[in-house]
Amino acid sequence: MDNRPVGTRQARDLLRVAFGPSGIALAIIAALVLFLSYTGKWQGIGSFSAKNWIFLVLSGLATGASWLAYFKALQMGEAYQVAPVDKLSLVLVAVLAVVFLGERPNLREWLGLAMISGGVWVLAFKR
Repeated sequence: MDNRPVGTRQARDLLRVAFGPSGIALAIIAALVLFLSYTGKWQGIGSFSAKNWIFLVLSGLATGASWLAYFKALQMGEAYQVAPVDKLSLVLVAVLAVVFLGERPNLREWLGLAMISGGVWVLAFKR
């Protein structure tokens, strides 16, 4: 059963009926285009460099692969175990930023990352 508020379910269902399975994605794209146009930040795709296109395509492929892995993990395990492991990406990004970008998180930030890691450990592994 869907526990979201009725208005949210109706909006989602309306988007799916109006646009098919990708209705939500299309609505997000439309909202983004409207927002960028309104703020004057819109740039046509003709202004994209080859480097922009490469990163855009690689980002799309990585995002798609990530979602496929996430849904496969949800099929194989319990959601309460899978979702926290997904959040380890925050810790991974921080560690990579330290190693490759020379960033230096402060004590409070390291504590937050340690708490995330500890929470994943507690939730993800059965004892």
